[in-house]
Amino acid sequence: MPLAPTGPLPRLVVSFPVQNDITYRLILASASPARRALLTGAGIDAEVIVSGVDESVVEAEDAHTLCLALARMKARTVAADLPADPGALVLGCDSVLAFEGEIFGKPASPEEAVKRWSAMRGKSGVLHTGHHLTGLVSGLQAESVGTTVVHFADVSDAEIEAYVASGEPLQVAGAFTLDGRGGAFVERIEGDPGNVIGLSLPLLRTLLAEMGVPITSLWRK
Repeated sequence: MPLAPTGPLPRLVVSFPVQNDITYRLILASASPARRALLTGAGIDAEVIVSGVDESVVEAEDAHTLCLALARMKARTVAADLPADPGALVLGCDSVLAFEGEIFGKPASPEEAVKRWSAMRGKSGVLHTGHHLTGLVSGLQAESVGTTVVHFADVSDAEIEAYVASGEPLQVAGAFTLDGRGGAFVERIEGDPGNVIGLSLPLLRTLLAEMGVPITSLWRK
């Protein structure tokens, strides 16, 4: 049962000019070092405040709905505890893998990670990453889901065992990474690679634009 308020948002159409007198800052409601690294590489020095939300309280029938509800909950939870700042923007993200009718978040154990990889090898899944952006003072919100098709290599049992033993699959949605050791086990993708890593920069740019904020205003000086 999702916590309120986590309902979906209508798409925003911004018809007001950008407020050039505001200094914007991005707050990332995520502990993911990969998401922070993506932002840093794009010239954005985001602050990190981990939401600490209990993800198990959110249930959904499909990966698209679930990842967006979790991203929304993370962003709103962090925003609720921050002092008023008209330039503060809180970004929540969450990723899940849809594979043959199942929703894969982080595996709960090494045994589960092995089981998943044994099923996924040589096949394809869809990585969904929910993005929710909240303006701390303006109240403006924008959200969307990035989707990327991931084609997995037909890896051997020995490769699966070695990968799971590294510990990496236990830390990430879908039990794989694209920017780590798991990248060798992904044959190709269809879509934005950043979305698989955990944050789509083109999608972030679009959400910021919906709120009247150019992404260039977040670049480090």
